[in-house]
This record gives sequence, C-alpha cells and structure tokens, in this order.
Amino acid sequence: MIVETPRGRFGVHFAGDAAPGVLALHPLALSGAVWNGAGDGATARLGLMGLDARGHGDSSWDGKPFTVEDMADDAAAVIEATAPGPVGVIGLSMGGSTALVLAARRPDLVSRIVIADGSACYGPDRVGQWAERARSAEFKPREQQLEFQRDRWFGPAFREARPETVARICDIFLSTSGAAHAAACHALGGLDATGQLGKITAPALVVVGSEDYATPPAMARTIAAGIPGAELMVLEGARHMSLIEQPSAWARIEAHLGG
Repeated sequence: MIVETPRGRFGVHFAGDAAPGVLALHPLALSGAVWNGAGDGATARLGLMGLDARGHGDSSWDGKPFTVEDMADDAAAVIEATAPGPVGVIGLSMGGSTALVLAARRPDLVSRIVIADGSACYGPDRVGQWAERARSAEFKPREQQLEFQRDRWFGPAFREARPETVARICDIFLSTSGAAHAAACHALGGLDATGQLGKITAPALVVVGSEDYATPPAMARTIAAGIPGAELMVLEGARHMSLIEQPSAWARIEAHLGG
C-alpha cells in the first residue's frame, strides 16, 4: 500500500494481518518486497512492514541527491504515520545503515533493532569507491550488473538450491531505477555513523554472514562494539543476503524483536 507522509509517498509491504510491529528496511537497489515470505512466517507474526526507500519500489523521489540521514527521516515519518508507538526495526545492508541512523536520531520511535550485513562507515576511500559504483549503477545495463550482484548476495550452494528465490530478488533489482540506485550509492559513500553508535539505546542484535565480503564481519564487530549492550551473531557460510540465505536465523531475530 501507499503511505502518505509530509516527506512524500512511500510504498509499504505489510506481512500478515498483525498490527504493525516491525519496520523492515531493504538492501540497496531492491525494495520492501524482498521480505516477502522471509523467515518461514516470522514476518507475519512480527507484523512486519517492509518500507520501499525513496526512489525504490513504489516510493516517490524528486530526483535530487539524498543521504542516509534522509532515508532515516523517511522511515521515521512512516513509523509516525502507521504505528501507534515505537516499533522494532530490522535493516539489511543499506537498510542496516539506515536503521543505525534512525535509532540514533529517533530513539523514541525504535524499541529494538536488528542490523544485518550493514555498515556504519565504508572506510576512508568510500566516497570515490561508491561514486564508481554509482556510475556503473546508472549507465550499465541492469542485466549486465546481475552477475556481480548475485555473487555478492548468495553463495553458490544457495544459488543452486534455491534458484526461484534468487530469480525473485533479481527481478526486484531489474525493476529498480538506475538513477535511484546511483543516488543511493552516493548516499552510502557519504555515510559515517560510527560516532552515532553510542547514542543508540534500543537493544541491538547485529547479524552478519561469515562469507559476506560486501560488508564483512569486521564491520559488524565495529557496530556491535559501538552500541552499548549489543549482541553479535555470525551466520556461518552466509554471504551478504544472510537473512534470506539462512532462514533459521529468524528464530533468534523473532525472539529479539518480540522481546
């Protein structure tokens, strides 16, 4: 459905009939539809609402540059428009970075948080590296970008065992605007939320795939060390889409968010 807010119109994917309880933020160049069917029913039990980031899925975008802070403020506006009080937040990849900033800026809206395969900062060369990725995202045909993406998202065993899931994620990627993808790349290049981690008061679970080379375990350890009381869970053998690749992780996630 479309949620109208003072910050624009946002696509939100509701899982099940439960009252909204968890806001889910998706990876780069995908949409809230990535969460459909995740966790063997956990998303429905949690009352998950998958938000489309600006320019992604069904969400509006004025075509101007934006930051991770802008996406965090968008998420805050959607929470205020849909939920009666603070909610759990789960973020994967770009969504994890957005969730960190949201929890630091608006602790009144976040009751608990899960950060999966995310980063607080992509390092000293991040601006140039993400600018290069932005050029590829905008000007290279999207079909030609898929091989790079699939290899980062999923290990070979999962790609062979679950081709239908891989194809579904690829279809979402193909439908995403290259211009919005590029703008989000620039946003991630400008991110350094390391100094904000200590401001996060929501109980935090940090998850990472042991074979994630997009946001490797060292980045997850930095996040877990920076958030007071945070727990770290490493999923052995998983790559960047760890929560899709290993649905068994959702038992721990559901316990954390439901707690």
